[in-house]
Amino acid sequence: MEGTYNRNKRILRLKRLIVVAFIAVIIVLTVVSVVLGVRVKQLKEKVKELEAVIAVSGERSDSDTGVYAMEAVEVSSRNTANAGQVQEDGSQNGGVKQIFLTFDDGPSSNTDRILDILKEYDVKATFFVVGKSGEQAVKAYQRIVAEGHTLAMHSYSHKYNEIYASRENFVEDLEKLQEYLYGITGIWPRIYRFPGGSSNAVSNVDIQELIDYLDENGIIYFDWNITAGDAENGNLSAERILENCVGNIDNVNRGMILMHDASNRNTTVEALPGIIERIQERGDAVILPVTDGTEPIHHYK
Repeated sequence: MEGTYNRNKRILRLKRLIVVAFIAVIIVLTVVSVVLGVRVKQLKEKVKELEAVIAVSGERSDSDTGVYAMEAVEVSSRNTANAGQVQEDGSQNGGVKQIFLTFDDGPSSNTDRILDILKEYDVKATFFVVGKSGEQAVKAYQRIVAEGHTLAMHSYSHKYNEIYASRENFVEDLEKLQEYLYGITGIWPRIYRFPGGSSNAVSNVDIQELIDYLDENGIIYFDWNITAGDAENGNLSAERILENCVGNIDNVNRGMILMHDASNRNTTVEALPGIIERIQERGDAVILPVTDGTEPIHHYK
């Protein structure tokens, strides 16, 4: 009888341990679920915060003709004295021509192809970008900076009728882009190209007013004196683009070549290796990025 009593006692004790263990497991799982729930909520809030930095309402695809919108930003008080990318052009003596490869309107699905070619030839270029959201665009901005090219501004929206409606609109658009690029890359850009150039005929504002604003804020603007012709005709052949870019170099000491970085400008990308090779083969020209020290080329007089 005593043996049976002890056995029953052990069984009861074991049952109690099982019940306690089961309750403990339930409690642990409950605590883990609560912790995970809190963490997921925190991560969602963090994602929203990050999206607020780089998100743009009304995204467009590369092929869209509409451009971007973004919440207004405050006028930045950041000191521009030592900001941005400063790469010295160096003094070019002995009649050596300075050639600048510039790409407007990116980033696009072709940006990585352009960067791959530039990397292959060890050439630095200048990208006059617009405001785009999405992972591909953000990585493109960052890659441009990481690989030593100049990240420059070409307006946030590229909507002529809005940008040039008033001085206030122009300033708001530019500052959106400047703040946006700073938030993504840590670079405070201060090189600009007017949409349509400083000689555009669509601005409702005297272009000198806008130039004065740029001067007051330490921003340098650049036009061009050689064009690929790819803005007017997206179907232009690679051979024609090549000749457009290199055919007039003999006529200039500093060649600011305008090309476009867009998803429907594949022939521009196809022409790029030949453009670089033809310039390098000359022996009297060097390809440089636009920098704070580059002497500007201006249309507006």
